[in-house]
Amino acid sequence: MFDLTLSQDQISAVELVRAFCQKEAAPVIKQADRDQQMPIALLNKMATLGLLGICIPERYGGAGMDYITLGLVCEELEALDTSLRVVMSVHVGLNSLGIYQWGTEHQKQKYLVPQAQGKKLGMFGLTESGIGSDVAAMRATAKRDGDRYILNGEKMWISLATKADHILFFAKTENNVSDPHKQISAFIVEASWPGVTRGDIHNKLGVRAGSTGWVSCQDVIVPVENRLGEEGEGFEIAMSCLDNGRYTVGSGAVGLIRASLEASIRYATERKAFGKEISKHQLVQQKIARMTRDYELGRLQTLKVGWMKNKGMRNTREVSLLKWFATDASFEAANEAIQIHGANGYSDEYDVERYMRNARGAVIYEGTSEIHQLMQAGYALGYRKDKPLRCELPPFEPE
Repeated sequence: MFDLTLSQDQISAVELVRAFCQKEAAPVIKQADRDQQMPIALLNKMATLGLLGICIPERYGGAGMDYITLGLVCEELEALDTSLRVVMSVHVGLNSLGIYQWGTEHQKQKYLVPQAQGKKLGMFGLTESGIGSDVAAMRATAKRDGDRYILNGEKMWISLATKADHILFFAKTENNVSDPHKQISAFIVEASWPGVTRGDIHNKLGVRAGSTGWVSCQDVIVPVENRLGEEGEGFEIAMSCLDNGRYTVGSGAVGLIRASLEASIRYATERKAFGKEISKHQLVQQKIARMTRDYELGRLQTLKVGWMKNKGMRNTREVSLLKWFATDASFEAANEAIQIHGANGYSDEYDVERYMRNARGAVIYEGTSEIHQLMQAGYALGYRKDKPLRCELPPFEPE
């Protein structure tokens, strides 16, 4: 039965992260956004708190908490700033959970354990310049040479590009199949290996306190034992990782809706116009009401998807709906929050300006809103059906 009651462990995790956000992140995040620099001290603190392995089992170095907790933590982090949630999306959702789901025991011990402990960071190398949503058109290649692969290619718009230690890198292998989706394979690449270069992308519209960049591999030698899954499984691996990443993006967007709502309530009850608080004007109330509606609906879908993940249930359809709805709603909420703040909302002295810039990116990455609309239409019309994966994400099991 789907139960909305949070456990004491879940409540404690939320309180822990909320305290971290207010005491340690809030005082520095605005300047970090202005400086376009990731505050590494916050990243280290997140590792100390166990957040970088929050839903990884304890036997692999993680905190052993459930997937609902992962969603709640992402909500809290993004309510402060999107850059903090992005770390969870990339390091935990896209990389670590991918290794946990598809990796060999050797790969888990070598790469997942230090990542879950926060000693190493992981990134996700799927997107290429000019490719975007058309994953099968990727140009990166991995040529088999005995017991190794020779990897070549460049990935763009990669979060933690210059900060992470391990790359989950996707490339096309020569496996003699006509379907381009079946030509893709996944590899765990160490950023320190010869031939790997990377750099930062500056002057982004939003998430300026986060690290975004590019990663290039030129004749990088990758041992066969570092291939994740079988040859040709890369597309399935990438999509399963995106199910986890989209969960963190969607639940994080719910936090941004909440932050926009709370900021709007504070401002609207203090600011006066035409002889009364603007909160008493009906059109302002309409904006507040819509934010409230979207927050509650987004949080319900977060809890539902988290519950499904805990049960080991396939949730591609449900998490797509969460990501689509919550990211669209978060951008609208931030936009309306600026409208409520008037001219003050146009200044970075008020957080709502940063909220809107940050919200815009999530409407694009991890599946654009248009892609998710097509997915939902496909499910509704019966054109799209999910096939079982060789390796499903394990259900949550308390240790």
